[in-house]
Amino acid sequence: MNWEDFLAAMALVLIFEGLIPFFSPQGYKNMVQQMATMPAQTLRNVGLVLMIMGVVFLYLVRG
Repeated sequence: MNWEDFLAAMALVLIFEGLIPFFSPQGYKNMVQQMATMPAQTLRNVGLVLMIMGVVFLYLVRG
């Protein structure tokens, strides 16, 4: 992996993270409010599942 790949990946993260608030700002506000009421362990579990899915997807794409 070189720096270009890493920076391209970070750019894609920013693009995808910006899609929800751009297309549905009210939905994004509601989602953030709901997340604020979730227990910390639930958020950790969601984060863990997302990271695992990302690793699996990266493995499938990059082999």
